[in-house]
Amino acid sequence: MARNETKYMESVIVLSEELNFTLAAQKMHVSQPVISRNIAELEAKLGGRLFDRDRKKVQLNKAGRAYVEKARIALLYGDRAFKAARAAMQDADLVLHVGRSPYADPFLSSTLISVQQAKFPRMRIELSSQYSFDLAHEILAGGLDLGIATEPPESPLLTTAKIGEAPFYIAMSEEDVLARHASVTLEQLADRCWILFERRLHPTVYDNVMTTAEAKGIAPQRIQHVTAPEEAFPCVAEGSWIAFVVKAGALRIARDGVTVRPLVEDSLSLKTYLISRSDNQSKAVSALVRSFIRQLESTQVGRQRPVAVPA
Repeated sequence: MARNETKYMESVIVLSEELNFTLAAQKMHVSQPVISRNIAELEAKLGGRLFDRDRKKVQLNKAGRAYVEKARIALLYGDRAFKAARAAMQDADLVLHVGRSPYADPFLSSTLISVQQAKFPRMRIELSSQYSFDLAHEILAGGLDLGIATEPPESPLLTTAKIGEAPFYIAMSEEDVLARHASVTLEQLADRCWILFERRLHPTVYDNVMTTAEAKGIAPQRIQHVTAPEEAFPCVAEGSWIAFVVKAGALRIARDGVTVRPLVEDSLSLKTYLISRSDNQSKAVSALVRSFIRQLESTQVGRQRPVAVPA
């Protein structure tokens, strides 16, 4: 094949990760026929299939695995060439693209930027916000250099370093009986009306909450789902609902009659990791990461304090 177009590589890589045409199309923000057409055109040029598929399943075959391995590298180096040119235009030696999870403590990304500005003035950081699974995908695809992700998916192609851990918080009305306590337990939430983030936003964390509750014999009276903590505010303020939020959400929702308390449940603590590609050999990135982790260790961010709330 004389010309291996980016659209083919991206389609095969995403489909190899999702193994579902509908989910792959959603991740690429295109229609399912576009994904199907890209795969069919590439397979026609190659003279063989990259996926074994029928009506029930899609599976990457030997040829597909070989293609994906090299396609990832090709996209990575193409992206690096783009970044190198843009860095020169912006009078910077290197532009780093860093993604952060909306569940991560904002202190982590602000510390990374402060370290960069103080010790690497010729480097520039561009931040974006995505959920952890999307962050991992973008890093593997070469779209991001680093990610600050909560409970990211495991992959042999990713290097991870734990940089923080914090409890969940329970948002409640200031008039709620639970507000008399400095912290709450899962048992105290039995038979209450729960507001949870939608499962699609972070399936691993959501499932952990539900399976832990089920193992303890704890069931909510009702469950309502939201995509952002602000959506939970009216119901919580009214007093009939409590909401599961993380530290960043707790800081935004604790106001005007709503307060938060840390949830004391070791198995439900939220761990945050710095993630990057395992084959990232950039000395500048490595130096930044080392300085960043040293700064976090010096401020003991790994032992994060609970959000301060009025007594």
